[in-house]
Amino acid sequence: MAVVDGHTVTVSVELEKKPSEADIIEALSTFQSVPQTRKLPSAPPNPIIYMRDKDRPQPRRDAARENGMAVFVGRLRPCPVFDYKFIALGHNTIRGAAGAAVLNAELMYSEGLLD
Repeated sequence: MAVVDGHTVTVSVELEKKPSEADIIEALSTFQSVPQTRKLPSAPPNPIIYMRDKDRPQPRRDAARENGMAVFVGRLRPCPVFDYKFIALGHNTIRGAAGAAVLNAELMYSEGLLD
């Protein structure tokens, strides 16, 4: 089935100190940045959502969740070349282009850069 919206990437990472899988999931799940602390209108409460199901994330099922503004990560596992690998999914038009422009404008406004 063709993918209409959503870019999926396979990520392999090598880390200076090898944390446990639980530590990585915790770091991803609790990550927040300026848009979350300022509670900007377009910012999802959790910009990264870890999905524990073995077949997730999936573009057709997950890309539009959280109004398309979150990144979904799943399938974390050891990597035979680096330390870990995982799948990440983001909505390519909402989070990637249009939503990012709106969120950037909200951030600029919150910092007083549009006065």
